[in-house]
Amino acid sequence: AGLYIPEAQGGLGMGPVEGMVVMEELGRGIVLEPFAQTLMAGGVLSGYAPEAVQAAWLPKIASGESLVVLAYQERAARYKFEICEAKATPAQDSWSLNATKSIVQAGDQADAFMVPAMINGKMALFLVERTAVGVTTRGYGTQDGGRAAEVTFKEALASLITLEGLTALAHAIDIGIAASCAEAVGVMDKTLSITVEYMNTRKQFGVAISSFQALRHRVADMKMQLELARSMSYYASLKLNAPAEERRRALARAKYQLGVSMRFVGQQAVQLHGGIGVTDEYIVSHYFKKLTQLEMTFGDTLHHLGEVSRQMQDTAGVFA
Repeated sequence: AGLYIPEAQGGLGMGPVEGMVVMEELGRGIVLEPFAQTLMAGGVLSGYAPEAVQAAWLPKIASGESLVVLAYQERAARYKFEICEAKATPAQDSWSLNATKSIVQAGDQADAFMVPAMINGKMALFLVERTAVGVTTRGYGTQDGGRAAEVTFKEALASLITLEGLTALAHAIDIGIAASCAEAVGVMDKTLSITVEYMNTRKQFGVAISSFQALRHRVADMKMQLELARSMSYYASLKLNAPAEERRRALARAKYQLGVSMRFVGQQAVQLHGGIGVTDEYIVSHYFKKLTQLEMTFGDTLHHLGEVSRQMQDTAGVFA
């Protein structure tokens, strides 16, 4: 849990590449624990929070004692994180927060939330404990077997993480995208292995279906998409410490390619299995659901295609 947390705060002091390796392995096992959220919390709090907040929370996150998650999505914003209707006002030595955040991963299990809110038209980032007065959560199960929640803050007391909320939020989301990309590579890698094993044992017309050339070509295409995704996952992790604009461009490109690959590998796996591929009793259906959910996490494929297109127009004079 303390992978991105400095050693002085009880963490391991590691970086994006180590995070990528861990997330890939978690993906292979479709582990439901919100580990990506701990990476986001560790990265943001250690990079932006004042010393008092770091001292209070980082050691507990590193030890696994506390879970801090990002609560940023709003219904009217879709995937545009810069759109924020939440408001924060001064309250004695603290802040008072009014907001409703949707699809908060592990929101009914978290100990605290990192919440963006507006102060006089500018976004700031706050930390709010789940047990604080005015905080209510409505939890529900997600398609991949995990948990999420609708979280409402009504005049809830909050601690300021940083007044540079948009910068910190973009960084947090990029950490989450890189983690999701790595996790997806692990999921796809295992999905392909399961599919190949099934094709080597399933027989039709007296022979294994892996002997049919048309099906072998489909598996080859799955492998190609997996390797494209793996390369872009590496790219995302290696760019995570780059300057903000360069990092944002890289992460949008990576998430777009991962989205294309996830959809292709997941759908082909189900098709090659036939009806059994969508039954709860068979493991590949759970990998398919995980890929479907990861594709929509931190912005779906079309959203990131739009981001890539916008960034190209911003940087290429011919389109200006």
